[in-house]
Amino acid sequence: MSAAAVVEAENPLLSPSPLPFGAPPFDRLRDEHFLPAITAGMAAQLAEVEAIAGQSLPATFENTLEALERSGDLLSRALRAFHAVAGTNTNDTLQALQLEVAPLLAAHSDAIHLDARLFARIDRLFEHRHQVGLTPEQRQLVERYHADFIRAGARLGDAEKTVLRALNQEESELTAEFQNRLLLATKARAVVIDDVDDLRGLEPADIAAAASAARERGLEGKWLLSLQNTTQQPVLESLDNRETRRRVFEASRHRTDDGSEYDTRAIVLRLAAIRAERARLLGFATTADYTLEDQMARRPDAAIALLKDIARSAVVRARAEAARIQAMIDEEGGGFALEPWDWQYYSERVRRAEYDVDDARLRPYLELDRVTKDGVFFAATRLYGLTFRLRADIPVYHPDVQVFEVFDADDSSLALLYLDFYKRDNKAGGAWMDAYVDQSRLLGRKPVIVNVANFTKPAPGRPTLISFEEVITLFHEFGHALHGMLSDVVYPTLTGTNVPRDFVEFPSQFNEHWALDPSVLASYARHHQTGEPMPDDLVAKIKKSRKFNQGFALTEYTAAALLDMAWHTLRDGEAVDDVAVFEAAALERFGVAVREVPPRYSSTYFAHIWDGGYEAGYYAYLWAEVLDHDAFAWFDEHGGMTRENGDLFRRAILSRGGTDDPAELFRRFRGRDAVVDPLLAARGLNQATGDR
Repeated sequence: MSAAAVVEAENPLLSPSPLPFGAPPFDRLRDEHFLPAITAGMAAQLAEVEAIAGQSLPATFENTLEALERSGDLLSRALRAFHAVAGTNTNDTLQALQLEVAPLLAAHSDAIHLDARLFARIDRLFEHRHQVGLTPEQRQLVERYHADFIRAGARLGDAEKTVLRALNQEESELTAEFQNRLLLATKARAVVIDDVDDLRGLEPADIAAAASAARERGLEGKWLLSLQNTTQQPVLESLDNRETRRRVFEASRHRTDDGSEYDTRAIVLRLAAIRAERARLLGFATTADYTLEDQMARRPDAAIALLKDIARSAVVRARAEAARIQAMIDEEGGGFALEPWDWQYYSERVRRAEYDVDDARLRPYLELDRVTKDGVFFAATRLYGLTFRLRADIPVYHPDVQVFEVFDADDSSLALLYLDFYKRDNKAGGAWMDAYVDQSRLLGRKPVIVNVANFTKPAPGRPTLISFEEVITLFHEFGHALHGMLSDVVYPTLTGTNVPRDFVEFPSQFNEHWALDPSVLASYARHHQTGEPMPDDLVAKIKKSRKFNQGFALTEYTAAALLDMAWHTLRDGEAVDDVAVFEAAALERFGVAVREVPPRYSSTYFAHIWDGGYEAGYYAYLWAEVLDHDAFAWFDEHGGMTRENGDLFRRAILSRGGTDDPAELFRRFRGRDAVVDPLLAARGLNQATGDR
């Protein structure tokens, strides 16, 4: 038997997984399995689509859309396993494979969406969707398919389709290249420290972790400060040495614009141009007009108006915060002007001075495992009746990963949940949720969900003590997981988090609120050595300080969101020659150019918008924040954290996926459209603060 035949015979992706819930068989997967499975999956789905499009029978919901929902099983299984490993535990082979596979998948998608016969069947179903006895969910599926095919170019002429295919191919190649360069750059630009004295201010556990990270790279006797994918770095709030702070910040800010092999500037310019040309080809003025057509915002001016409205107050607050920090520097005889690499350090000192909240004092009460089980899981039990049991028998792709089986209130098995929390050099930055298996009643499938983060792994034998902001990250990503796990939908296209970008962040941001619920906080915030609860005075200070530094936080966010809009409101043919010049001009134009507060992501490492599917969509976090604060206000009005309230939210929002218009889902839950006042109050930007 040839080597290729052996690989095929042993390839676990070529048949359904025998594991519970159809979980990926990570223990049997090898790098050489992915490409054959993906290739076979594309061929199988094209054959399935041909059978649907080429049949002589008139189009019905069952023989067309339901058949499409059943198609592509092998491809989906292969891709989900591939993306899981390539995003969290990659290597040179997988990175090369990403570049090879991306254009193949783009061509595959075009082959389906640009098939005139298939669209004709979908179009006919759309025309008669109110006349054929469909359920509301089935009508929603018809409308979704019809819109998706038109947005993919189904109504274009043959010549235009040829141009579109070429643009999609090039975009897929460039997004894969962007992702690989950013991962490599983030690893390469980690700051090597030769003298431990340069790490003054860090906790002993953090210094030990830096030494451990250096040893893993063969840098014995040194310390390594790894980068996260944001502009500012968590370590900056603790480092006493100003030069070390500057080195870390500059490494972060210029990781992908320094002329090295990791430079992404040319990719950014070309991606913006490709998207503008494609939008024009599809009948839209700009990429943002195209992107927002099927989102809650509908139009770019609506999203931009919200961002600019919040930014005006945020910038005023940020300048006041900067003045306060500069005053502290001057009082201490610092003799220098506040720079971006100083902000985290001095704002933390201001916070300690004004609120008496010291992150070093908080961390001993925030041990990762306890926060997860006695905080995140505890809240889900209180609200939705869920319980979680560790499954050591389910294979994982890395030893750090844990798997839990999730049970519903009646003790029926509901889902599998993977948790992958620690940063690795071969892991993409940030935090996210994904689904290895989507819930679908049509296919008889229960969800398999993963939450990924990038917390610093402690030195061996030490506990993982996290910041309160990292606690919020845990609750946020678990909110996405709940959206996936509690889905109760028939069709895969409409399941779980398959909703508009400016709605998908609503459940995740809503779930953040429970981190500060008194009963939840009392459960998880306990000293990792003594088990003593966090002192009441410290809890009160955390709550009081939540409005601290909001000028900075909102300015860096709105600056990034408006920068995203600037790139994606370019018209076809509107040339940009220099990324840095364009970025600076855009920030000035939108009124968010604050020297001490750079955008949360600069253009050249803004993964959300160049390879993460958030083009013209980064505003979504703020849009969804309006929803989440208003929804939480409803809970406050109706008795807070009760099973009755949780079950109502589950029925109205979390279980519904994309089966209805999201604005209508919210109205049914809240009894009206969302209002912005609860967000302004939570952020400290309402009239009572004097800022509006």
